[in-house]
Amino acid sequence: MHTLTRLALGCSTFGLAMAMSPQAVLAQDGAAGETDAGAIIVTARRVEERLQDVPISITVFNQQQLTNRNVTSGVDLAIYTPSLQANSRYGVENTSFAIRGFTQEQRTTASVAVYFADVVAPRGGGATTTGDGAGPGSFFDLQNVQVLKGPQGTLFGRNTTGGALLLVPQKPTANLEGYVEGSAGNHDLRRVQGVINIPLGETARLRAGVDRQVREGYLRNISGIGPDEFNNIDYVAARASLSVDLTPDLETYFIASYMRSDTNGPLPKLTSCFPVVRGAQNITGVLSCDQIARASGQDYFSVDNGLANAKLFMEQWQVINTTTWQAGDTLTIKNIASYAQLTNRTRNEAFGTRWVIPATFNGLSTGANAGLSATFVNIQHVPGLNTSDQSTFSEELQFQGRSADDALIWQAGAYLELSDPLGLQGNLNPSTLSCVGGSYDCTDVVGALRGRPGTGGSLGYQVGRTAYRNIGVYGQASYKLTPQLQVTGGIRYTWDRMRSTNQKAIYTFAVPNVAVGQCTNSLLRNRAFTDPRVCEEAFEKSTKAPTWLIGLDFHPVGDVLLYAKYSRGYRQGGTNPFSAEGYNTYDAERVDTYEVGAKTSWRGAVPGSFNVAGFYNDFRDQQVQTGFTNSRGLIAPNTAIVNAGKSRIQGIEVEATLTPFAGLSLNGSYAYLDTKLLEFAPVPLPSTLIPGSLFDTPIPTNAVGQPLTFAPKHKLSVTGMYTLPLPESFGSLTIGATYSYTSALRATYSGTQGLLPPTDLLNLNLNWNGVAGSPIDVSVFATNVTNERYFTQVNEQSSSGFVSKFLGEPRMYGVRVRYRFGS
Repeated sequence: MHTLTRLALGCSTFGLAMAMSPQAVLAQDGAAGETDAGAIIVTARRVEERLQDVPISITVFNQQQLTNRNVTSGVDLAIYTPSLQANSRYGVENTSFAIRGFTQEQRTTASVAVYFADVVAPRGGGATTTGDGAGPGSFFDLQNVQVLKGPQGTLFGRNTTGGALLLVPQKPTANLEGYVEGSAGNHDLRRVQGVINIPLGETARLRAGVDRQVREGYLRNISGIGPDEFNNIDYVAARASLSVDLTPDLETYFIASYMRSDTNGPLPKLTSCFPVVRGAQNITGVLSCDQIARASGQDYFSVDNGLANAKLFMEQWQVINTTTWQAGDTLTIKNIASYAQLTNRTRNEAFGTRWVIPATFNGLSTGANAGLSATFVNIQHVPGLNTSDQSTFSEELQFQGRSADDALIWQAGAYLELSDPLGLQGNLNPSTLSCVGGSYDCTDVVGALRGRPGTGGSLGYQVGRTAYRNIGVYGQASYKLTPQLQVTGGIRYTWDRMRSTNQKAIYTFAVPNVAVGQCTNSLLRNRAFTDPRVCEEAFEKSTKAPTWLIGLDFHPVGDVLLYAKYSRGYRQGGTNPFSAEGYNTYDAERVDTYEVGAKTSWRGAVPGSFNVAGFYNDFRDQQVQTGFTNSRGLIAPNTAIVNAGKSRIQGIEVEATLTPFAGLSLNGSYAYLDTKLLEFAPVPLPSTLIPGSLFDTPIPTNAVGQPLTFAPKHKLSVTGMYTLPLPESFGSLTIGATYSYTSALRATYSGTQGLLPPTDLLNLNLNWNGVAGSPIDVSVFATNVTNERYFTQVNEQSSSGFVSKFLGEPRMYGVRVRYRFGS
């Protein structure tokens, strides 16, 4: 579909529906955290409030909305949320988020923090992006999901510049109730869920649930090496919660959760090749063209894997306790403590290459190397170690109070987070080598094609530990100057520290199977070693800063809120032990955010709501990823995090709901985002900073004057739900459709193909609740109904002769059957 046609369709639907929000009206799509009056209740300011009374740009989904849209991952959630983008380069299990153009680069802390039951997600701490997110099984048995846009550094524990994602689980109730649900669909989808809620006398309540899902991968491997499929699903998630009233004024609330996911992981598809680069033959480009030719005539979703034991394994467990004491009519004291452990093991070919050495090359025999295959860069956990292996402990003490006349509402507290490695963690990274398994048994087949064995590839060894220490104290208060006008002020001071030790070495193979090792730090480069521990280095980075919020909100009439606020956001600096040498630490980034908005709602014959927010961000000391490589291909490319950027981010978000007549609800979202990188300070090459460094060629990843990555200019989502006027004895039958549009976005500036084209996705669902008056619900769902072909990420490696891209999900469909019991 032509881009202008897409926009016309989207804008026409927008005008028809007045529909710019996934927030629900009082209709079959449901409302997140509704009260009996239909108000949506959120906890964006750490207390329960009506959504329409909170002067923050928020998007809210309840569990029914998530289910209708078949949201089972962070990638799914991002499709329907204005200004939210997901990066799943390392698998949907390791999705990182971007809001309003604030992205998380590899090896930085998250720019969008994820919270479950008011506790920040466990850190990963490894060599690849993991942790800090919403893993498999996070989206079942929830009260709602709240997406908060902009800095949330005053009230929330982990400072971020982009925003926060709040997952609010269903709390145990006093009713005996629950459900059992089964799903089946294409790609051999099988999913089973079960939840039970049990009252334990007058003062205790227990809730437990499990979610098990398996699905074949939609990417078919044509190489005959390793798994038959990629991007499959195979996880189990379990959760138990216990709420106990110790006294009428004292409650303790425990949550224990466990998640285990074991899949083949992601794999990009090679899409372009360049046999000649800068006027000379590019050997890996030639081999890439051969790979693309081998796939000629294959299915669009075919990929070519060269790693025999590809795998993505994650395991996480967590315990949370929230104890709340109602110390008086005007004072509440709350303590939130959590401990979690996260383990990740990754083995995958990060760029989707499988170069097969021909029997002859440029007229010369390749000898014993003929038929061997090599890949550009593999990510493999070191045998016996994990890619990530980290524990996270957090403790927060909150005081919440109000004056007797409710004119003053205040909060204050202190936060502590300790995250420590459970052991050594890291990767082996073979680059343009043919290796046996995850071992040191490698042959430099690409160097041999050049006639210079030992110069074409390397095996990187990156192992280390990272520990985090985060402390914060905060206070925030709102005071009513008049019954309609309220002023809010808040401040937080945060101390952050990261410490890392790192063993980083490279091995080259001038003689097949014989490894010659070097430390990558120039001070140690010429030392022979048999144990990588002689290459160990240590890095530490401490940053601290105040963050604040000043805001005014005005209620001219009961259901209209006008607000303006100014806030300072901050994201901690840190260490990057696996970086290119000379760039092993980076500083904090800061943003000044200005936002104005309005929230309105109305009842009557055609009830609805309309919310709009405009924002401007002055983004400074931006943490930007830059890349480096070796001009002779002696070492795998690497990246660094530098504080080189200054950007402008501005835009508008509009959200609304409408019920034109009984049974029909319309809602959706639209975001306009205008971003620009204003400055990018020169970044010296590692070879000019560290004598002897092999990184002598830059890889551009940003462009001054251009939009930021993962910041589409337009994003639209519209949902319509219609409940048929049928007899009550028949049950409730609702038909729903969701259309979402994302304009072209820039994934990278490292070449000419980093711009991802626009996407149009259409989802349909049919829900028959209470079938013929029974406690059985049946749902039929389909996502990406038009089978749109789109990309979610790109690897732009033009200088190495190829481009590969990650393919979005094809059409998925299935049926769900739920049996409800109890109240």
